Amino acid sequence: MIERELPWVPPLEAADRLRHVPGFAFLDSGGEDLSTGRYAFIGHSPYGEFVVQNGRAFWCGAPLEGAPLMRLREILGRWRLDPDPEGPPLRGGCIGHFSYDLGQSLEQLARPERGEPGCADLRLAFYDLICTFDRLEQRFRIFSSGFPQQDGASRAARAKARLAETLAFLESTSLVENQPGRAAPCAPVSGWRSNFTPRGFRDAVDRVRAHILSGDIYQANLTQRFEAALPEGFDTWAFYRILRKMNPAPFAAYLQDGKTVFTSSSPERFLSLRAGEVEGRPIKGTSPRDADPAKDRALAAKLEASEKDRAENIMIVDLLRNDLSRVCAPGSVEVPVLCGLESYASVHHLTSVVRGRMQPGRGAIDLIETCFPGGSITGAPKIRAMDIITEQEKIARGIYCGSIGYVGFDGAMDLNIAIRTAILGAGRAVVQAGGGITLLSDPVAEYAESLCKADRLFAAFAASPESDTPCF
Repeated sequence: MIERELPWVPPLEAADRLRHVPGFAFLDSGGEDLSTGRYAFIGHSPYGEFVVQNGRAFWCGAPLEGAPLMRLREILGRWRLDPDPEGPPLRGGCIGHFSYDLGQSLEQLARPERGEPGCADLRLAFYDLICTFDRLEQRFRIFSSGFPQQDGASRAARAKARLAETLAFLESTSLVENQPGRAAPCAPVSGWRSNFTPRGFRDAVDRVRAHILSGDIYQANLTQRFEAALPEGFDTWAFYRILRKMNPAPFAAYLQDGKTVFTSSSPERFLSLRAGEVEGRPIKGTSPRDADPAKDRALAAKLEASEKDRAENIMIVDLLRNDLSRVCAPGSVEVPVLCGLESYASVHHLTSVVRGRMQPGRGAIDLIETCFPGGSITGAPKIRAMDIITEQEKIARGIYCGSIGYVGFDGAMDLNIAIRTAILGAGRAVVQAGGGITLLSDPVAEYAESLCKADRLFAAFAASPESDTPCF
């Protein structure tokens, strides 16, 4: 392993220089809370790719037999790095996404009437070189492992060559089209259409509440999907720069899946794992913000006191505690924060923190097999809630409500919940937003909450601080 420390530059500036390199992936972080948004990572030129499509696994295009996550565990086992508790949590590994619909490969679930074309169930690119950014200590380091080579001389030679290649990319000024730190102009997108009318969404909320009354579930996460045509030549990177400026988030990402680009400004961690310690940060409970400080404080206080929102959050905390107890050491699962207030650009959230210590011999893939997808975007009980979601939404979610993040060669992992995420490809933009439905849900308020959560995405597409009003 070669480690090279460079003078500090913000992650976005380095990303500007590397984004044209094949296989570019950017796990970004923003906002003032450096406890969750401390690190950012860039990978480029991966040496391998693991894909799951329609329940079938592929490694570098070649089909693999057997359960996809079992195959993934085996492939990850080919390359190992020793953990470094003092260093950044990712120094080499795979970066990519887990589609919400991967859940159909893990459980017996109803299938939606309409799929999400072009979105793999899972796509992970394997990176031997990672650029790491520690925002707390303002340290910029590059780690080059030399994988997939295994013998000492070949691996060292590759690590050295890959580092030199990356330094050349970073030093090149020809790759930088925009001044660092300035959002580039981007053609506005309008004409949004939802898969629900306002009345249709409110009726769907009532149908979910009817399931709750009949004892099928305690809650389910209902969302609506917005689509709009993209103008010819739409600059996805310029759009992401605007989005991250307008809605900074600790678990953001810019990622490619074939010809499709995912731009995420997620505030929510699904699960992280490091040195055997696992953490989830489920979000349930949302309130809009107000420009007037006094009104904003009142909205936050109202959210913190909301019986409905706290009950919704606590139910998902119990679900996650139950999931983690299957792979964590007995008695190790705890909730150090319950319904804590977190504030973002346009919303306040209630966020809980659930932690545990993994059982010996258990790792990242066990967590995914046991806990995916996250309970905050499904409901409880999870399997029945997911079937009801499919029944109401009818369209596959794709990456939305899945996860984006990394699994390291040292066993570490960090995955977001892919909310506040736009899918760009095939001449269209797709945005989804919604919330948890409980017996106390008001259909009108739930509809308004879904629009509130999508507001910053619409505003970024409008390329101005004011949101483009969606059409229904």
